[in-house]
Amino acid sequence: MRVVEAKSFGGPDVLVPGEAPDPVAGTGEVVIDVAAADVMFLDARLRAGWGTDFFPLQVPYVPGGAVAGVVSAVGDGVDPGWIGKRVASSTAASAIGGGLPIGGYAERALAKEQTLAELPAGLDPVTAAALVHDGTTAMAVAQLANLRPGEPVLITAAGGGVGTLLVQLARSAGVTVIGAAHGDTKLALARRLGAAEVVDYEEPGWADQVLELTGGAGVAVVLDGAGGEIGRNALGSTASGGRFLGYGNAAGGFAELDTEYAAGQGITVLDLMAITGSDTDWDALGARALVAAAEGDLEVIVGQTFPLDRAAEAHAAIEARQAVGRTILTV
Repeated sequence: MRVVEAKSFGGPDVLVPGEAPDPVAGTGEVVIDVAAADVMFLDARLRAGWGTDFFPLQVPYVPGGAVAGVVSAVGDGVDPGWIGKRVASSTAASAIGGGLPIGGYAERALAKEQTLAELPAGLDPVTAAALVHDGTTAMAVAQLANLRPGEPVLITAAGGGVGTLLVQLARSAGVTVIGAAHGDTKLALARRLGAAEVVDYEEPGWADQVLELTGGAGVAVVLDGAGGEIGRNALGSTASGGRFLGYGNAAGGFAELDTEYAAGQGITVLDLMAITGSDTDWDALGARALVAAAEGDLEVIVGQTFPLDRAAEAHAAIEARQAVGRTILTV
Protein backbone atom coordinates (compact mmCIF):
# COMPACT_ATOMS: atom_id res chain seq x y z
CA MET A 1 0.00 0.00 0.00
CA ARG A 2 1.02 3.62 -0.46
CA VAL A 3 2.17 5.52 2.62
CA VAL A 4 4.02 8.68 3.53
CA GLU A 5 6.87 8.22 5.99
CA ALA A 6 8.90 10.63 8.08
CA LYS A 7 12.34 9.33 7.20
CA SER A 8 14.03 11.44 9.89
CA PHE A 9 13.22 14.36 12.16
CA GLY A 10 13.39 17.67 10.33
CA GLY A 11 11.52 19.93 7.92
CA PRO A 12 8.54 18.99 5.76
CA ASP A 13 10.87 17.51 3.15
CA VAL A 14 11.56 14.49 5.40
CA LEU A 15 8.04 13.30 4.52
CA VAL A 16 8.54 10.89 1.64
CA PRO A 17 5.94 8.83 -0.26
CA GLY A 18 6.66 5.11 -0.32
CA GLU A 19 5.28 1.60 -0.06
CA ALA A 20 4.58 -0.54 3.00
CA PRO A 21 2.97 -3.93 3.68
CA ASP A 22 -0.79 -3.89 4.20
CA PRO A 23 -1.70 -3.87 7.90
CA VAL A 24 -3.27 -6.94 9.48
CA ALA A 25 -5.97 -6.45 12.09
CA GLY A 26 -5.11 -7.85 15.49
CA THR A 27 -7.50 -8.77 18.26
CA GLY A 28 -10.03 -5.98 18.75
CA GLU A 29 -8.83 -4.12 15.64
CA VAL A 30 -10.11 -3.34 12.16
CA VAL A 31 -8.49 -2.30 8.89
CA ILE A 32 -9.86 0.90 7.36
CA ASP A 33 -9.45 1.63 3.66
CA VAL A 34 -8.59 5.29 4.10
CA ALA A 35 -10.40 7.98 2.13
CA ALA A 36 -9.20 10.94 4.21
CA ALA A 37 -6.50 11.43 6.84
CA ASP A 38 -6.38 14.28 9.32
CA VAL A 39 -3.26 16.47 9.48
CA MET A 40 -2.71 17.99 12.91
CA PHE A 41 -0.40 20.80 13.93
CA LEU A 42 0.94 18.21 16.36
CA ASP A 43 1.96 16.05 13.39
CA ALA A 44 4.20 18.84 12.13
CA ARG A 45 5.72 19.46 15.54
CA LEU A 46 6.49 15.78 16.09
CA ARG A 47 7.98 15.47 12.60
CA ALA A 48 10.32 18.34 13.52
CA GLY A 49 11.55 16.41 16.57
CA TRP A 50 9.53 18.14 19.28
CA GLY A 51 8.06 16.26 22.24
CA THR A 52 10.01 13.02 22.04
CA ASP A 53 10.01 12.83 25.85
CA PHE A 54 6.22 12.48 25.78
CA PHE A 55 5.81 10.93 22.31
CA PRO A 56 8.62 8.35 21.99
CA LEU A 57 8.66 8.20 18.20
CA GLN A 58 11.36 6.40 16.28
CA VAL A 59 12.05 7.19 12.64
CA PRO A 60 11.06 6.17 10.11
CA TYR A 61 7.36 6.25 10.94
CA VAL A 62 4.03 6.94 9.23
CA PRO A 63 2.42 10.05 10.78
CA GLY A 64 -1.29 10.63 11.25
CA GLY A 65 -3.60 9.87 14.14
CA ALA A 66 -7.09 10.02 12.59
CA VAL A 67 -8.74 8.73 9.44
CA ALA A 68 -12.09 8.19 7.76
CA GLY A 69 -12.95 5.51 5.25
CA VAL A 70 -14.50 2.06 4.92
CA VAL A 71 -13.80 -0.97 7.12
CA SER A 72 -12.33 -3.71 4.93
CA ALA A 73 -11.26 -6.33 7.49
CA VAL A 74 -11.72 -7.16 11.17
CA GLY A 75 -9.58 -8.99 13.70
CA ASP A 76 -10.49 -11.57 16.31
CA GLY A 77 -13.25 -10.53 18.67
CA VAL A 78 -14.60 -7.81 16.38
CA ASP A 79 -18.15 -7.79 15.06
CA PRO A 80 -17.88 -8.68 11.34
CA GLY A 81 -20.86 -6.40 10.75
CA TRP A 82 -18.38 -3.51 10.65
CA ILE A 83 -17.07 -4.67 7.26
CA GLY A 84 -18.24 -2.29 4.54
CA LYS A 85 -19.33 0.45 6.94
CA ARG A 86 -18.16 4.04 6.54
CA VAL A 87 -16.37 5.08 9.71
CA ALA A 88 -14.13 7.69 11.30
CA SER A 89 -11.63 6.83 14.00
CA SER A 90 -8.36 7.59 15.65
CA THR A 91 -5.67 5.15 14.58
CA ALA A 92 -4.91 2.10 16.69
CA ALA A 93 -1.76 3.66 18.17
CA SER A 94 -3.41 6.98 19.00
CA ALA A 95 -5.43 7.88 22.10
CA ILE A 96 -6.93 10.87 23.92
CA GLY A 97 -4.25 12.29 26.21
CA GLY A 98 -1.65 9.74 25.13
CA GLY A 99 -0.63 7.17 22.57
CA LEU A 100 1.18 7.96 19.34
CA PRO A 101 -0.60 9.75 16.47
CA ILE A 102 0.80 7.47 13.79
CA GLY A 103 -0.36 5.20 10.99
CA GLY A 104 -2.83 7.52 9.26
CA TYR A 105 -0.94 8.79 6.22
CA ALA A 106 -1.60 5.57 4.34
CA GLU A 107 -4.02 3.79 2.02
CA ARG A 108 -4.98 1.47 4.89
CA ALA A 109 -4.85 2.03 8.62
CA LEU A 110 -5.51 0.06 11.78
CA ALA A 111 -8.08 1.22 14.32
CA LYS A 112 -9.57 -0.22 17.48
CA GLU A 113 -13.20 -1.31 17.34
CA GLN A 114 -13.99 0.73 20.45
CA THR A 115 -12.99 4.00 18.74
CA LEU A 116 -15.01 3.48 15.54
CA ALA A 117 -17.82 5.91 14.80
CA GLU A 118 -20.13 5.11 11.91
CA LEU A 119 -20.65 8.10 9.66
CA PRO A 120 -24.17 9.54 9.57
CA ALA A 121 -25.83 9.57 6.16
CA GLY A 122 -24.69 12.48 4.05
CA LEU A 123 -21.45 13.16 5.93
CA ASP A 124 -18.41 12.96 3.66
CA PRO A 125 -15.14 11.36 4.82
CA VAL A 126 -13.12 14.59 4.56
CA THR A 127 -15.42 16.34 7.02
CA ALA A 128 -15.52 13.27 9.23
CA ALA A 129 -11.73 12.99 9.39
CA ALA A 130 -11.54 16.64 10.39
CA LEU A 131 -13.85 15.95 13.34
CA VAL A 132 -12.12 12.91 14.84
CA HIS A 133 -9.86 15.06 16.99
CA ASP A 134 -11.25 18.57 16.60
CA GLY A 135 -14.90 17.73 17.08
CA THR A 136 -14.25 15.72 20.22
CA THR A 137 -11.89 18.33 21.64
CA ALA A 138 -14.22 21.24 20.92
CA MET A 139 -17.20 19.46 22.48
CA ALA A 140 -15.16 18.57 25.58
CA VAL A 141 -13.70 22.05 26.05
CA ALA A 142 -17.09 23.73 25.62
CA GLN A 143 -18.65 21.30 28.09
CA LEU A 144 -15.93 21.77 30.73
CA ALA A 145 -16.03 25.57 30.30
CA ASN A 146 -19.62 25.59 31.54
CA LEU A 147 -20.49 28.49 29.24
CA ARG A 148 -23.30 30.74 30.48
CA PRO A 149 -25.51 33.01 28.37
CA GLY A 150 -24.33 36.60 28.24
CA GLU A 151 -20.76 35.93 29.36
CA PRO A 152 -17.89 37.42 27.33
CA VAL A 153 -15.66 34.59 26.11
CA LEU A 154 -12.25 34.91 24.42
CA ILE A 155 -11.32 32.18 21.94
CA THR A 156 -7.72 32.21 20.72
CA ALA A 157 -6.69 30.47 17.48
CA ALA A 158 -10.27 31.19 16.44
CA GLY A 159 -9.48 30.52 12.79
CA GLY A 160 -8.13 27.03 13.41
CA GLY A 161 -9.83 23.65 13.36
CA VAL A 162 -10.93 23.53 17.00
CA GLY A 163 -11.30 27.30 17.25
CA THR A 164 -13.83 27.54 14.42
CA LEU A 165 -15.93 24.85 16.10
CA LEU A 166 -15.68 26.52 19.50
CA VAL A 167 -16.83 29.86 18.09
CA GLN A 168 -19.99 28.14 16.87
CA LEU A 169 -20.57 26.16 20.08
CA ALA A 170 -20.03 29.28 22.20
CA ARG A 171 -22.38 31.31 20.02
CA SER A 172 -25.03 28.60 20.38
CA ALA A 173 -24.58 28.75 24.17
CA GLY A 174 -25.55 32.42 24.09
CA VAL A 175 -22.21 33.93 25.10
CA THR A 176 -20.54 36.98 23.57
CA VAL A 177 -17.60 35.64 21.58
CA ILE A 178 -14.36 37.57 21.09
CA GLY A 179 -12.30 35.74 18.49
CA ALA A 180 -8.53 36.15 18.41
CA ALA A 181 -6.49 35.08 15.39
CA HIS A 182 -3.96 36.48 12.93
CA GLY A 183 -4.78 37.91 9.53
CA ASP A 184 -7.87 39.26 7.83
CA THR A 185 -8.97 35.89 6.43
CA LYS A 186 -9.10 34.14 9.79
CA LEU A 187 -10.62 37.13 11.56
CA ALA A 188 -13.35 37.41 8.93
CA LEU A 189 -14.04 33.69 9.27
CA ALA A 190 -14.35 33.93 13.05
CA ARG A 191 -16.78 36.80 12.70
CA ARG A 192 -18.85 34.93 10.09
CA LEU A 193 -19.11 31.92 12.40
CA GLY A 194 -20.43 33.98 15.28
CA ALA A 195 -17.75 36.11 16.93
CA ALA A 196 -19.19 39.46 18.00
CA GLU A 197 -15.72 41.02 18.05
CA VAL A 198 -12.33 39.98 16.69
CA VAL A 199 -8.76 40.97 17.53
CA ASP A 200 -5.47 40.22 15.80
CA TYR A 201 -3.05 38.81 18.34
CA GLU A 202 -0.06 39.78 16.24
CA GLU A 203 -0.85 43.43 16.97
CA PRO A 204 0.83 44.99 20.02
CA GLY A 205 -1.53 45.42 22.94
CA TRP A 206 -4.15 43.02 21.63
CA ALA A 207 -4.96 41.78 25.14
CA ASP A 208 -5.64 45.38 26.16
CA GLN A 209 -8.13 45.56 23.28
CA VAL A 210 -9.93 42.59 24.82
CA LEU A 211 -10.10 44.40 28.15
CA GLU A 212 -11.49 47.48 26.42
CA LEU A 213 -14.16 45.39 24.70
CA THR A 214 -15.30 44.19 28.13
CA GLY A 215 -15.29 47.62 29.74
CA GLY A 216 -12.08 46.81 31.60
CA ALA A 217 -13.58 43.85 33.47
CA GLY A 218 -12.03 41.10 31.37
CA VAL A 219 -13.62 38.01 29.87
CA ALA A 220 -15.37 35.41 31.98
CA VAL A 221 -13.79 32.54 30.04
CA VAL A 222 -10.70 32.03 27.90
CA LEU A 223 -10.57 29.05 25.54
CA ASP A 224 -6.91 29.06 24.54
CA GLY A 225 -5.90 27.09 21.50
CA ALA A 226 -2.83 29.20 20.79
CA GLY A 227 -0.67 28.72 23.87
CA GLY A 228 2.75 30.30 24.17
CA GLU A 229 2.99 34.04 24.72
CA ILE A 230 -0.52 34.46 23.33
CA GLY A 231 -1.93 32.27 26.07
CA ARG A 232 0.04 34.12 28.74
CA ASN A 233 -1.35 37.44 27.52
CA ALA A 234 -4.85 36.00 27.36
CA LEU A 235 -4.66 35.17 31.06
CA GLY A 236 -4.19 38.88 31.74
CA SER A 237 -7.49 39.61 30.00
CA THR A 238 -9.40 37.15 32.19
CA ALA A 239 -11.79 38.57 34.77
CA SER A 240 -11.39 37.85 38.46
CA GLY A 241 -13.14 34.58 39.21
CA GLY A 242 -13.01 33.58 35.54
CA ARG A 243 -12.09 30.31 33.86
CA PHE A 244 -9.08 29.64 31.63
CA LEU A 245 -8.95 26.45 29.58
CA GLY A 246 -5.68 25.89 27.71
CA TYR A 247 -5.95 23.07 25.20
CA GLY A 248 -3.64 24.07 22.32
CA ASN A 249 -0.12 25.05 21.37
CA ALA A 250 -0.49 26.59 17.91
CA ALA A 251 1.88 29.42 18.90
CA GLY A 252 4.72 27.00 19.55
CA GLY A 253 4.06 25.53 22.99
CA PHE A 254 1.48 25.37 25.73
CA ALA A 255 1.13 28.58 27.69
CA GLU A 256 3.34 28.78 30.77
CA LEU A 257 0.94 30.63 33.02
CA ASP A 258 1.56 32.68 36.15
CA THR A 259 -0.27 30.35 38.49
CA GLU A 260 0.24 32.65 41.48
CA TYR A 261 -1.43 35.49 39.59
CA ALA A 262 -4.28 33.20 38.55
CA ALA A 263 -4.81 31.98 42.11
CA GLY A 264 -4.73 35.53 43.44
CA GLN A 265 -7.42 36.52 40.95
CA GLY A 266 -9.51 33.46 41.69
CA ILE A 267 -9.13 32.24 38.11
CA THR A 268 -9.73 28.53 37.59
CA VAL A 269 -7.12 27.11 35.21
CA LEU A 270 -7.56 23.84 33.33
CA ASP A 271 -4.63 22.72 31.19
CA LEU A 272 -4.60 19.98 28.56
CA MET A 273 -3.83 17.25 31.08
CA ALA A 274 -6.78 18.32 33.22
CA ILE A 275 -9.03 18.40 30.16
CA THR A 276 -8.01 14.99 28.80
CA GLY A 277 -7.97 13.50 32.29
CA SER A 278 -11.50 14.61 33.03
CA ASP A 279 -14.37 12.18 33.44
CA THR A 280 -15.53 12.70 29.88
CA ASP A 281 -17.27 10.27 27.53
CA TRP A 282 -15.06 11.02 24.54
CA ASP A 283 -16.77 8.54 22.23
CA ALA A 284 -20.18 10.10 22.92
CA LEU A 285 -18.83 13.61 22.29
CA GLY A 286 -17.25 12.50 19.03
CA ALA A 287 -20.51 10.96 17.87
CA ARG A 288 -22.37 14.16 18.78
CA ALA A 289 -19.96 16.20 16.68
CA LEU A 290 -20.48 13.95 13.65
CA VAL A 291 -24.27 14.16 13.97
CA ALA A 292 -24.16 17.94 14.44
CA ALA A 293 -22.11 18.30 11.25
CA ALA A 294 -24.34 15.93 9.29
CA GLU A 295 -27.45 17.86 10.35
CA GLY A 296 -25.91 21.22 9.48
CA ASP A 297 -25.73 22.47 13.05
CA LEU A 298 -21.92 22.63 12.99
CA GLU A 299 -19.95 23.97 10.04
CA VAL A 300 -16.63 22.17 9.68
CA ILE A 301 -13.99 24.37 8.08
CA VAL A 302 -11.62 22.32 5.93
CA GLY A 303 -9.51 25.05 4.45
CA GLN A 304 -7.25 22.89 2.33
CA THR A 305 -6.88 19.32 1.12
CA PHE A 306 -3.83 17.65 -0.39
CA PRO A 307 -3.36 14.27 -2.07
CA LEU A 308 -1.60 11.75 0.17
CA ASP A 309 1.74 12.01 -1.65
CA ARG A 310 1.80 15.79 -1.06
CA ALA A 311 1.80 15.53 2.73
CA ALA A 312 4.99 17.59 2.85
CA GLU A 313 3.12 20.52 1.28
CA ALA A 314 0.37 20.15 3.87
CA HIS A 315 2.90 20.37 6.70
CA ALA A 316 4.60 23.37 5.08
CA ALA A 317 1.26 25.21 4.83
CA ILE A 318 0.49 24.57 8.49
CA GLU A 319 3.91 25.71 9.65
CA ALA A 320 3.70 28.85 7.51
CA ARG A 321 0.39 29.62 9.25
CA GLN A 322 -1.28 29.69 5.84
CA ALA A 323 -3.79 26.99 6.77
CA VAL A 324 -7.33 28.04 7.67
CA GLY A 325 -9.45 25.55 9.59
CA ARG A 326 -8.46 21.93 9.11
CA THR A 327 -5.99 20.36 6.68
CA ILE A 328 -6.81 16.93 5.25
CA LEU A 329 -5.00 14.40 3.05
CA THR A 330 -7.15 12.59 0.49
CA VAL A 331 -6.39 9.05 -0.60
